[in-house]
Amino acid sequence: MDEKEYIQSGMLETYCAGALNATEQQEVLRMCALYPAIKQELEAIELAFEQLALSLAVTPRPGLREKILNAAFNIPELDLNNLPLTDNSSDLDAWLKALFGLIPQEHTDPFYHHLLRHDDQVTQSLVVSKVNIPDETHSDLIESFFILEGSCRCVIAGQEHILQAGDFLEIPLHQHHDVILLTPYVVAIHQQLALRVA
Repeated sequence: MDEKEYIQSGMLETYCAGALNATEQQEVLRMCALYPAIKQELEAIELAFEQLALSLAVTPRPGLREKILNAAFNIPELDLNNLPLTDNSSDLDAWLKALFGLIPQEHTDPFYHHLLRHDDQVTQSLVVSKVNIPDETHSDLIESFFILEGSCRCVIAGQEHILQAGDFLEIPLHQHHDVILLTPYVVAIHQQLALRVA
């Protein structure tokens, strides 16, 4: 196939449309390296594709870019009147955003407690502690912590767990546990789930 036939074959247009496989793409590039006329034609086709795209371009509505970026990177909104249970997949940023006005800016009290949710099944509280939590055990509820700020060490039945912002830990039933602060204070969601009696 000579240069003219190759140019008329449609391979260059197909290349510009991105519809060739890797082997065919390499062949087009090889032909461009060998034949200046093919390279020149490819550049002309690329320019024509670009001009066509520009002529058909639609100017987006004002604010569309921001809307797309916000949708892609926006932190989900939590409703303080209908908070989800905390678990291993809880979103730290979403909780911090939702509780922003409730977390004390200055931690003067040794222990701060703000009830977030309380019903027959769930009790959730925002806690800020500057003191260690002594050993305790539970037989009638499932207790967990979701750390928002700071870090601590929780010892459950002799096993040590280091927790920091974004970490979630559920305490097994009937297991002795305590919490030792590793930072001057810890901010956390303390959650208690009542056991369902069948």
